Amino acid sequence: MNPDDFEQRMRALEYFHELRVLPGTWPVLRLDGRSFSRFTETRFEKPFDIRFHDLMCQTTEALVTELGAVYGYTESDEISLLLPNSSELFDRSVEKLVSIAASIAGGTFSLAVGAPVEFDCRIWVGAQKETVVDYFRWRRADAARCALNGWAYWTLRKAGQTVDGATTALRGQSAAYKNELLTRNGINFNDVPAWQKRGAGIYWETFEKEGFNPKSGEAVTATRRRLKVDRALPLADDYAAFVLAFLG
Repeated sequence: MNPDDFEQRMRALEYFHELRVLPGTWPVLRLDGRSFSRFTETRFEKPFDIRFHDLMCQTTEALVTELGAVYGYTESDEISLLLPNSSELFDRSVEKLVSIAASIAGGTFSLAVGAPVEFDCRIWVGAQKETVVDYFRWRRADAARCALNGWAYWTLRKAGQTVDGATTALRGQSAAYKNELLTRNGINFNDVPAWQKRGAGIYWETFEKEGFNPKSGEAVTATRRRLKVDRALPLADDYAAFVLAFLG
């Protein structure tokens, strides 16, 4: 058997290896924790725990740093990572992007929490700036919906309802009904921390750092870059303008 022919025949069966993100488009990697509902139930406070949120932010920071993202967004157990449309990371290979992003996320979170976890990853592709903005508006709307559902569900659970009972009680109910349920139990959803309802953004910011020039003996100011975890993201149209600024 000719080794070169054999290798070529085997590689030809890697059907999706040549799949690339279209040039000039903005790739968004969306990662989700696998079976995190079960994983978090006995480890963290429900419906939200700042310790878990901090772990998700730490994982997002690692992804932004390692993959050259311009913006990371996390809510609940989900992360969205915006790469620039000029990115040539891994030659824009879909297989490489999703597998390495999931690997970074799983490794970072597992080491921080001290237990093995997994993330899955998919790619969303935007060809126009407005579409990319709409993507992040969509995920933030999902954050608000999930936050209200989570608060309502765990309010019932903590009042003694079973999993099935709480799920059945909320099935098909409106947002107004869930808000009223919370109010009857002494919870004003408007007062829930912003990061629970709207998630957090992770991005690079510049800052001035005071230093000292040992040769001249003078104080100097240098511009540096650092990652910022923003738990008070803008609202409505201001958020759209905020995301648009990352698109160049």
